[in-house]
Amino acid sequence: MSAAEAILARLDALRGRVAELVERRGADDPTAADPLRGLYVTRETAHRLATAPPPEPPSPARDPAGADGDDAQDPLAELARRFGLGALDREILLAALAPDVDRRFEPLYGYLNDDVGRRRATVALALDLAGTGPHDPFARTRFHPRSTLRAGGLIVVEDEDRPLPGRALRVPERVVAQLLGDDTLDPELVGHDVELRAGGEAAAPAHPLAARIAELAAERPLLVHLRERREGTAAGPVTEALRAAGLPVLRYRPPARSGDGTSATGAAAALVREARLRRAALVVGPLPADAGPLVRSLATGDVPVVFFGGEPYDPGWAPDAGLLALDAPQDGVDAAGAWQGELARHTPAYAPDFDLGEAVAPYRLSGAQIRRAARGAAEHAAFDGTAPTAAHLQRNARLQSAPLLDKHARRIRPEVGFGDLVLPAEPLGLLHELALRARHRDKVLGEWRLRTGGGRGRGVIALFAGDSGTGKTLSAEVVAGELGLDLYVVDLSAVVDKYVGETEKNLERIFVEADRTDAVLLFDEADAVFGKRSEVKSSHDRYANLESAYLLQRLEAFDGIAVLTTNLRANIDDAFTRRLDLVVDFPFPDVEQRLALWRTSLADTPCAPDIEDELARCAKEFELSGGAIRSAAVTAAYLAAGHGGPVSGDDVLAGARREYRKMGRLEPGTSLPWQ
Repeated sequence: MSAAEAILARLDALRGRVAELVERRGADDPTAADPLRGLYVTRETAHRLATAPPPEPPSPARDPAGADGDDAQDPLAELARRFGLGALDREILLAALAPDVDRRFEPLYGYLNDDVGRRRATVALALDLAGTGPHDPFARTRFHPRSTLRAGGLIVVEDEDRPLPGRALRVPERVVAQLLGDDTLDPELVGHDVELRAGGEAAAPAHPLAARIAELAAERPLLVHLRERREGTAAGPVTEALRAAGLPVLRYRPPARSGDGTSATGAAAALVREARLRRAALVVGPLPADAGPLVRSLATGDVPVVFFGGEPYDPGWAPDAGLLALDAPQDGVDAAGAWQGELARHTPAYAPDFDLGEAVAPYRLSGAQIRRAARGAAEHAAFDGTAPTAAHLQRNARLQSAPLLDKHARRIRPEVGFGDLVLPAEPLGLLHELALRARHRDKVLGEWRLRTGGGRGRGVIALFAGDSGTGKTLSAEVVAGELGLDLYVVDLSAVVDKYVGETEKNLERIFVEADRTDAVLLFDEADAVFGKRSEVKSSHDRYANLESAYLLQRLEAFDGIAVLTTNLRANIDDAFTRRLDLVVDFPFPDVEQRLALWRTSLADTPCAPDIEDELARCAKEFELSGGAIRSAAVTAAYLAAGHGGPVSGDDVLAGARREYRKMGRLEPGTSLPWQ
């Protein structure tokens, strides 16, 4: 027997009780044959109504689904179990449901209501059909706003201005559809950001904390709040764990801000009803700033709900709900394993020819983000006609990061690698170590527990010190490119503010977004904000020291990758130096390095055959930094383009001399007038 057939069988039994009431009404009512009955009240009708004894209820209801209505194929019995409905609740619901399923009940109800325009069951009529009446105190409680029927969203009591017996009853369309075997998502949730995920599936092993939450949610209703330090660390693992435990999940993203709470709570009743109908869990977040009304609306006590967001738990949200406040899991899924599994779904029998774990190690992605990135990588690879490469994976992983950092810093897509650097062995080795630290920080600081506590983050912070043009910014771009990340250069002119406290606010916005973004953050000329604290001689000194103190604390809790550059290492406060993971000194290039820099700068430029001798001469005679050599090479290239030939020795010499003049230095071999 289908769900619709079971409901129709119940309605057949209900129609018999309706017919019995109609017969009694016809026998006792002298106006029963009046064609205008229900449109007016005669004197005789009024006298009869005033003197008639209380009506007798119809015959007791007989359940066609079985003696106790517990047939597993009966949707009404199943609904009663899910919502905890009693026998009287079920009869009331069936009476209210009848006109929505069988139109023949509408004129019958109009007749029994003594009003042809009232074609739905009223409270009095539903109770008459259930074998009781509005005189029964217990029966009247079934229509209280907190009753099982109304609080569960199964019936709506209309005409609130009427006395209770005359109020009409309506069953929401979602409940009608469920009883008829249609489990389409509630139309009342259209326009709200709600996603249904079926139960019984798991893409990867769940995080232990998420698995424990799912285990308890499968046994009993549970209310949990998970505070995220990084966006995406709660919803994905918890959703997957709940699904693995066999629970469908309704994922709701409330509006960021809802004023008085109406827009966020508008979907609450429908969400709770949908969760009850499906025996599903709710995963709600990120919570808005004014989350109290929403949390109270969803904390019904009989549906598992997991709230999450970056804001700390507020006991005032739902003081009597017994909500469990926890920190979201900081350690994500097994990244390499999750990537491999997702790529295998889109590219069967795929075996990467690169180190997959090393390629994705810098990215701190949730399971859902890995799924989206892996799918995007597979699509890009198919477009290129190749198997997914490390570049495909890294490009799509970058797309999952928060884009808001663009508002505070300038983004650079790295286009250079270690082959473009000309450095001594020691600083070059330290740059490789910086990339190594960024890849393995979760293992060393998290799994191996080498963080020293005190709220310290898992950030990697390095200081690049050296003269202007020695390759500090270029090296930061190289490290970012090696990790497959974007480089964000902080514009200090947009950060430093003359008003007290504004600089700290600007820096906090940058640090917050950098924590959420997989990128390398570059503070160029960092001594402007990371300078030494001084003795307090005026209010300006005191506020400058407060700024430095804030930065010291913020670096401790930073979870990202940051590079500070300075031309004067002595200007950096010693307290900042202690918090640095690496300090890389960039020396001024010697003759051999300058020659290598000239060659590297002109590597892809057409040059004259005899240019090597001139490059050696320039490297020996012109003491230029790497940045200056690059500028001189560009000047030489423009000169060559102007005369339509390859770069000649004269062009290189002219470029070198131009850089010397820009720096205000005398060209080699030039003597002063008095010499």
